[in-house]
Amino acid sequence: MDINQYMDMFIEESKEHLQAINENLLALEQSPTDLEIVNVVFRSAHTLKGMAATMGFEKMAHLTHEMENGLDLMRNDKLPVTPNVMDVLFTCVDILEGQLTAIIDTGSDAEIPIDEALQALTNVISGKPAAVETMVAGDENRPVSVSFDQYEQAIIRQSIASGKSVFTVKIKLDSNIVLRAARAYMVFNTYENLGEIIKSEPSVQDIEDEKFDLEFQLVLVTDEDGQTVQQSGLNVSEVVSVDVEEIQIAHLEMQKSKLEVAAATIAEPPHVTQGGTVPAANEQQSGDVNNGKNTKPAAESKKLGAGKSVRVDIERLDILMNLFSELVIDKTRLEQIAREVNNSELVETVEHMSRVSTDLQNIVMKIRMVPVETVFNRFPRMIRDLAKDLNKKIDFEIRGAETELDRTVIDEIGDPLVHMLRNALDHGLETPEERIKAGKNETGKLELIAYHSGNHVFIEISEDGRGIDREKISRKAVENGLVDPGRTEGLTNEQVFDFMFRSGFSTAEKVSDVSGRGVGLDVVKNKIETLGGRVIVNSVLGQGTKFIIQLPLTLSIIQAMLVQISDEKYAIPLTSIIETANLKSSDIKSVHGQMVMDFRGRVVPLVDLEEVFSIPRPQANDSDEENVVIVRKGDKLAALVVDSFIGQQEVVLKSLGKYLSIGIFGISGSTILGDGQVALILDVNALIP
Repeated sequence: MDINQYMDMFIEESKEHLQAINENLLALEQSPTDLEIVNVVFRSAHTLKGMAATMGFEKMAHLTHEMENGLDLMRNDKLPVTPNVMDVLFTCVDILEGQLTAIIDTGSDAEIPIDEALQALTNVISGKPAAVETMVAGDENRPVSVSFDQYEQAIIRQSIASGKSVFTVKIKLDSNIVLRAARAYMVFNTYENLGEIIKSEPSVQDIEDEKFDLEFQLVLVTDEDGQTVQQSGLNVSEVVSVDVEEIQIAHLEMQKSKLEVAAATIAEPPHVTQGGTVPAANEQQSGDVNNGKNTKPAAESKKLGAGKSVRVDIERLDILMNLFSELVIDKTRLEQIAREVNNSELVETVEHMSRVSTDLQNIVMKIRMVPVETVFNRFPRMIRDLAKDLNKKIDFEIRGAETELDRTVIDEIGDPLVHMLRNALDHGLETPEERIKAGKNETGKLELIAYHSGNHVFIEISEDGRGIDREKISRKAVENGLVDPGRTEGLTNEQVFDFMFRSGFSTAEKVSDVSGRGVGLDVVKNKIETLGGRVIVNSVLGQGTKFIIQLPLTLSIIQAMLVQISDEKYAIPLTSIIETANLKSSDIKSVHGQMVMDFRGRVVPLVDLEEVFSIPRPQANDSDEENVVIVRKGDKLAALVVDSFIGQQEVVLKSLGKYLSIGIFGISGSTILGDGQVALILDVNALIP
């Protein structure tokens, strides 16, 4: 029997079972006496074992078999649910995920070591301490020296994608050295001149406190090659050796965050609540969301029904979407022909076809819609591990996970949400001691909420922590030269908070392995704005902070305003437009060489699209009036000057292709109009100064 034909099915079902195991282990951690959850985890592990054995993945089958043994003891009350037992089970899930990644990449699970995990399982089953220091996926003959969490992996992926190199650099100091911390500082200073250090082991704080022997290592993002990186370290006195190893994406895929399983005392794991439907944005919510109680465990909420559904390859959906896009173009063309011919039967037929195509569009769009749950599901485990690392108590609640977004948007929002959740946990929420001192409950509350409103999806991340210190951000903005000292008082909270999204901006007094290097929020804003969305920040000092992300439902077919400039037509997405206006020349003023207009008491700069795109004009424009489109990017406004407005139209977003997609300022794509002409779609975010 050829089992390769079942590989795709095995991979998809394995992902589902591993996700179910992760979720139910989190629920079990909150309800250690609920044996029904243990039964659900046992069944998932048993199914995964059978699938792996059938496909010939012996190491995965072996590890799940040993997990079964432990879970069988737990459901028979022979093995208590302790922190050590839970940590070992979570680590086994990490290794299983590493095995699945290796299977996807190489077709084999042989390269993922499981001996330490098996030993840890044996120890906890027999009642011995779990003597495991580090469990990471890597090469058995060359153990991985540094492990990375999701946030660090995201930075490394982005760096490699942008053409940079990422190296682990292991430094060994002379045995006769006196001031180790001072020498380590010189090493850090040297490498910060070459690029950016995103991680160190031991941590930066431990190195400053000289809590290390003669060796430490760091992870460097740089444009330089490995030889230059090595020589730069050797140039520092009292450094006796420098080992440099380049990190590759393939290697990164198998990395898993380290779990200190042998810890006897751990921070209370975060309570994770999976909420139901979220009310619309204008509905009032009342009462305590959690009421101090745990919701039903995942075992009850994740029962699989015998629904009538089929698995469809995502490439087939993309093909279907492209075909429908062509149909929309032809529909627009037919509507134009019907108006020109003015034949009643043709008009009636085209109108009927338009109604049918609209219904078809709704169905196609719904097929492409994916619940944000597919992204949210990975966060409870991340929050649990990070809360332990930071020694914080967290009540983490997820609501509205059933809210749907287009797959193209879903694929892009994962990393921004990781950045923001980590910042909320590290910067926003206080330690239990700090919260008690401030008169708060020692357990901080972190919420992740999604809901629909109009043609947008809103994702909110809120916490009841320190809040954002406006004055502190203002001082830092002045230090960085982002604003003049005398102007900070006149800025709104939104304008001040916007400084946090500038590249390299950070108010952290100490750099930690979690955050504080000024990397993250600028990436978040750029990514969200690229998707046609925006980020809003609300905060009250001492009470907490809320980040609101607004995203479009889809990026494939959009509503746009068609405008004309000379003989050329352009499309402006309606989501960016506030209104259109007709200005007299006397209403336009010049301020410091920039043409501006007054828009309801606010000075708005004018952007002449004819000049921006060097559009040739057959004859001079002698009109004393200007047509403008007022557009928005976050809290910034601009007025785009056009010749005339053609009207609103549904357009299909087409890529410019690989030869034109790079270096075209102000253009995000193109569309084909009903008369066959190509209209370029404006990138409003790039045009707003």
